[in-house]
Amino acid sequence: MKSGLLLIAFAFAALAAAPAGPEVQAKVLDHNEYLCSNCFFGASTYYYCFEAGDKILIGYQKTPTLNWKDAASNDLTKAHKNWAVWTPEGQTVPLRFNEKNIWVNRPNGKSVKLKQDYTTDIFVNNRQCRAAVKPKSE
Repeated sequence: MKSGLLLIAFAFAALAAAPAGPEVQAKVLDHNEYLCSNCFFGASTYYYCFEAGDKILIGYQKTPTLNWKDAASNDLTKAHKNWAVWTPEGQTVPLRFNEKNIWVNRPNGKSVKLKQDYTTDIFVNNRQCRAAVKPKSE
């Protein structure tokens, strides 16, 4: 009985996390990031702005960062030697979205989940993206 309930819970969680809506082609308008510049096991936040038909979608992803720097002992810099931020401005990418998330399909078929956020004014290169930002009322 216990394993049956556990199986149902896993199935429900999988369905709740699944991308909603039809796949659409979206143009990447801009991206920017808040980097964790000198932290140990912190997270950097990467924002992306898409144009999907008549909608502007803004989503972000937090990525763990291991880039602590010490002038006396800089042993951790090799962790990012071959890693680069995705800079896709102008590209068209397939994605799905609902009211909370955006799932961007990568060329290998896997999707990356971004959380929608329209309260952070981080874009500097695109007026459409800046116009979609609605700062939090204080």
